[in-house]
Amino acid sequence: MTTGQPVRWSRAGDPEEIVFVPRRTDHPDAAALLDAFFQEQVGRYGFAESVDLDPDIYDEPNGLFVVVYQDDRPVGCGGCRRFEQRGDTFEIKKTYLIPEARGCGLGRQLLDMLEDAAVGWGARRTILETGVRNVAALRLFTSNGYVPIARYVASRDPEINRAFEKDLTGSSHRLTPDGVQQATV
Repeated sequence: MTTGQPVRWSRAGDPEEIVFVPRRTDHPDAAALLDAFFQEQVGRYGFAESVDLDPDIYDEPNGLFVVVYQDDRPVGCGGCRRFEQRGDTFEIKKTYLIPEARGCGLGRQLLDMLEDAAVGWGARRTILETGVRNVAALRLFTSNGYVPIARYVASRDPEINRAFEKDLTGSSHRLTPDGVQQATV
């Protein structure tokens, strides 16, 4: 079971508290957000990859799944998991924010938090996929240092999915040893 501590973020001049709480993917808040993500993907593409995720895959030290809370309301989620059993590559999965929480920097904070966790477990690189119609995600990932790569899942349609990677060896990461940090964004 994921036992990590919540990570708290606050934005300068903003009274809202943003908290990233490690959750299992079968936690009610995580499950509701994953379902919303699935429905949005079906609406965008006519189909979507299952959001039935094995919660154990996201347990420390091989992964992490978090729910983002804004003033105690679940507004987003995302996970990272070790991609190779003993390797130093982690995959970012199922990053999602409800529409009302988009456009204010939470996606970048979520991505940074997941990368920080992966680096803490020895990641030197992260990989991820997103769909070609998700313009906001494509912009977020490329502006955060992700570069296109060939697909890494053979069954993925390159006309619909785009694969990316990021080298984490030169990145500065923000988490303190106890996993909790206040950050001003």
